[in-house]
Amino acid sequence: MAAPLRRVLMRSAASAMPRARASEWHYGPGFEAGKAALQHEELAKLVAANGAEIEWLTDADDGLADSVFTHDPSLMTDHGAIVLSMGKVLREPEPALHAAAYRRMGIPVLGSIEAPGRVEGGDCVWVDAKTLAVGRGVRTNEAGIRQLAGLLEPKGVSVLGFDLPLWQGEEACLHLQSVISPLADDLALVYAPLLPAAFYQLLRERGIALVHGDADEFAASNGLSLNVLATAPRQVIAVAGFLKTAAAMRAAGCAVQTFEADALCIACEGGPTCLTRPILRQ
Repeated sequence: MAAPLRRVLMRSAASAMPRARASEWHYGPGFEAGKAALQHEELAKLVAANGAEIEWLTDADDGLADSVFTHDPSLMTDHGAIVLSMGKVLREPEPALHAAAYRRMGIPVLGSIEAPGRVEGGDCVWVDAKTLAVGRGVRTNEAGIRQLAGLLEPKGVSVLGFDLPLWQGEEACLHLQSVISPLADDLALVYAPLLPAAFYQLLRERGIALVHGDADEFAASNGLSLNVLATAPRQVIAVAGFLKTAAAMRAAGCAVQTFEADALCIACEGGPTCLTRPILRQ
């Protein structure tokens, strides 16, 4: 999850969010559609400048505001894409957009998660090429994890489920990636108080060093201070304004680029990782 990013699936906020109502989508008071679109443009420029080709999901006027968060409706593996099943009802149409995009790009689809199974990409963390950790919480259930294991274990991939805390409730969901962002194969940014204990122990056993995000910044940002996108080992894009967390990453040898994202990420509770679906890392 930190190898050089070469190809990524994104959705423009200008097409996804122009008519979004904050109350309907559970966005905060800082949400402004026009400002969010400009901030998304800045993120896209950073992603491209770091060497990634951007594939645009769609520009349809479909009203699917959350589809800008392309990380969640699908998962990329070494054996093809897996089309997931959303735990948030308003996002249920999104996996079909990803399936269509993969057909258009000629990327094979290994399989799909079917109801009553639920898996969102934000709950999936590749520990290494043969180990996928999956958070079991309000958006990903046991039935979904079992289906994921059924698709990946025949390919030699171990799928390990870890229970997540409820934290701030069902509406403000906590994904596994809310509390960990890989920075390199052997380095990750974490908020340890919310990490499943068994997952924390697994990271330590695998020799992955941990950078601890600042607790006050994590609370002030609803976790977005921790949501960073690795574009290469120890090279990341983060939301601006969280100086202590950025300093901790730099102290661990990371180069940190930031973009203003109050109307897009902070208001909508999704950071640069959520806004990207990596489809090729080399």
